[in-house]
Amino acid sequence: MASAIPIAFRALPRISRGLTRATPIPYPVFNPLLNQRNFGWATAKSQIIKRFTEDHEWISVDPETRIGTIGITDYAQDALGDVVHTELPTIYEQVVKGDPIGAVESVKSASDLMSPVSGIISEVNTALRKKPRLINKGAEGEDGWIVRLQISEIGMRELDGMMDETAYQAHTADE
Repeated sequence: MASAIPIAFRALPRISRGLTRATPIPYPVFNPLLNQRNFGWATAKSQIIKRFTEDHEWISVDPETRIGTIGITDYAQDALGDVVHTELPTIYEQVVKGDPIGAVESVKSASDLMSPVSGIISEVNTALRKKPRLINKGAEGEDGWIVRLQISEIGMRELDGMMDETAYQAHTADE
């Protein structure tokens, strides 16, 4: 066994010499004709699709990964008041548009959270179990989301029937 160690160390310099001869990767050249996804993180946020339901839920979707983040809108959390409890769904549960995927309880009332699109639940915001008021602090922010969903092909088509931000603002102005 003692003789195997020196052999390994003698082989290591030969291996490492080959690794240092790799050609460097050139930096990308700015070309406005290239697709947006080639520009890295700076444009990643502009690719996100955000839609709203009439029931005051929002979904933010990355079309490349088809991951949708779901929560209630600021308008809904304001109408509910102080959130005291959230009911979260089971991970890997398959849902269809309109299925209940959780509930939000406040001092005023309780409201079911319905799936705005079809897919499979991939993640839940477990921080809401201990701190449900995170929804009040930022319902549409990074901490107030409730569920993440791997959206199906049908679910991606269901996004077309939902409201964008302008249409949702007009919808809430009527209420």
